[in-house]
Amino acid sequence: MLGFILLLGLFSFLLFFHVRDGRPKHFPPGPRPVPILGNLLQLDPVNPLKDLERLKKRYGNVFSLYFGTRPIVIMNGLEAIREALVTRTVEYAGRPNHTMVSHIFQDKGVIGADYGSSWREHRRFTLTTLRNFGLGKRSMEERILEEVSHISSVLERSAGGSMDPQHLFHLASSNIICSLIFGERFEYDDQVMLTLIQSLQSLNKEAFGPWAMLYEILPILRPLPLPFWNTFQKWDQIREYVGKIVNTHKSSRVAGEPRDLIDSYLDQMDKTSDVGSTFNESQMLSLLLDLFLAGTDTTSNTLRSAMLYLMTNQDVQDNCHREIEKVLQGRADALFEDRHAMPYVQAMIHEVQRMSDTAPLSAFHTTCCDTKLQGYQLPKGTTVIPNLSSLLHEEGQWKFPHEFKPENFLDKNGEFVKPEAFLPFAAGSRVCLGEGLARMELFLILVTLLRRFQFVWPEDAGVPDFNLVFGGTQAPKPYHLGVRLRGSE
Repeated sequence: MLGFILLLGLFSFLLFFHVRDGRPKHFPPGPRPVPILGNLLQLDPVNPLKDLERLKKRYGNVFSLYFGTRPIVIMNGLEAIREALVTRTVEYAGRPNHTMVSHIFQDKGVIGADYGSSWREHRRFTLTTLRNFGLGKRSMEERILEEVSHISSVLERSAGGSMDPQHLFHLASSNIICSLIFGERFEYDDQVMLTLIQSLQSLNKEAFGPWAMLYEILPILRPLPLPFWNTFQKWDQIREYVGKIVNTHKSSRVAGEPRDLIDSYLDQMDKTSDVGSTFNESQMLSLLLDLFLAGTDTTSNTLRSAMLYLMTNQDVQDNCHREIEKVLQGRADALFEDRHAMPYVQAMIHEVQRMSDTAPLSAFHTTCCDTKLQGYQLPKGTTVIPNLSSLLHEEGQWKFPHEFKPENFLDKNGEFVKPEAFLPFAAGSRVCLGEGLARMELFLILVTLLRRFQFVWPEDAGVPDFNLVFGGTQAPKPYHLGVRLRGSE
C-alpha cells in the first residue's frame, strides 16, 4: 500500500512539471490545469455544456482544456466549426485513439474509425449499399410507412389516455434500420430487441460519463475491476448477439443475391478475399453496430422531443395539422416529396432538431496534420471537439436562439429557409451518413401521426421539464404522452 502511495505521489509530481509550462506555442487559450486531472474538476460530469458555455464567454469561440495531461481543443460557433469541418475538412477528419469509445470500437466500422483507406472504403460501401436498398427512394418510404402503421396501432390503444413513448420510438427507429441491415423487423414486445436497445442506451451514457474520463486520464486504473469494465462487457454481449444474426445469414444467403446489408458485406468479402482487404467479419460487426446506433438513438430521441414540444405548443401542432390536411387532401399516405409543399411542417421538424440537440458534442475529431484554426496553430494529433450545441443556439444566427419557434426556419413570406448554423449532423467529410434516412423518417412519421392524432400534455403530469439528459446523445427526460384520436375532417 505504501509503495502504491509513493508511486502515485511520484506520478503526480512528474505530471505537475509536465503541465505547468502551459500550452504549446500559439495554441488556443484556456484555464490552467491541475496535476493528473487537468481541467476535469471545472466541468460538471453530469452535463458539461453549461461549463463549456461559461468558458467560451471567457476565452472565446476556440479554447482548450486538459483531459488529464492531454490538451483538447473545443470549437464553438458557426465560423470556427465551418472552418474546421468544411474548409479544412481533411485536416480535421481523424478520430482519437485514446478514449474509451475508441477502445470499444477498436478503430473499426465508420463512426469511430480513424481517417484512412479502411474508413473511406467502408463509408463508400455503406452509402452505396443503403442506396441499393432504397435510401432516398420510394421503397424506403414504404418501409418507414409500414413502421408508422405499427406505431399508430400502439397509440390507438392509448387514445383517450396517456402512455410512455420512450420504448415505442426507440423500437420503431431500430426496426427501420434493422430492415436495411438485418433484413427484418422485430415485434415491439420482443425481449431480445428490448434488451439490446436498453444495453445500447446504457452503454451510450457510460461511455461518456465520469468513469470514462477516469479511464482515459488514468490508464493505471484500467486493469482494476471498476465500473468501466461493465461497458466493455456490454459491448461484447451486443457484438455476440449481432454475430449470431450474421451466422444465420451465412447459412441462408445466396451469393450475389443480397437481401440486406449483411448479405452485401458477405458478398464484398468474397470479392475482396485477398490478404490486404479491409473487409472482414470483425469490421462488419463494428459497421453493423455503427449503423444500428446511428439509426436508432438520435432519431428516437428527436421524435420524443418533437412530441414534448408539440404537446406543450398546441398552436404549432394545429398549424401543422391544417397544412398536412391541405396538402394531402384525403390521400392515404404522405410522400417525402410533400415536404416541399409543407413549409411550416418542415420548419417545425427542423426546430425540433435544433432544440433537441441530440448530438451536442458530435463525434470527437483529431487533426491529421499540423493545421490552423481561427489563427491558432494545432499540432498533428490534437483532439478537437465541435460543440454543435453552441451554434444551434448561437446569438445572431437565430431569431429566437433559446426558444422553440418554427419561425426560426421561416422567412417573412412563410417559406421554409435553413440557416447556415443548422448543422445537427455535423458537416464535411465526417458528416453523419444517416442524415438522409433521419430526414425521411422524421418527416413521414410526424406527418402521419399528426394527421391521425392530437397529442396533449396529461393533466396529472405536472410541469413540463425541457431539460435534456446528457450522454453520447442527449435525450428528453421521461414523460407521458397524452393521445387523442382526431375526428374525420
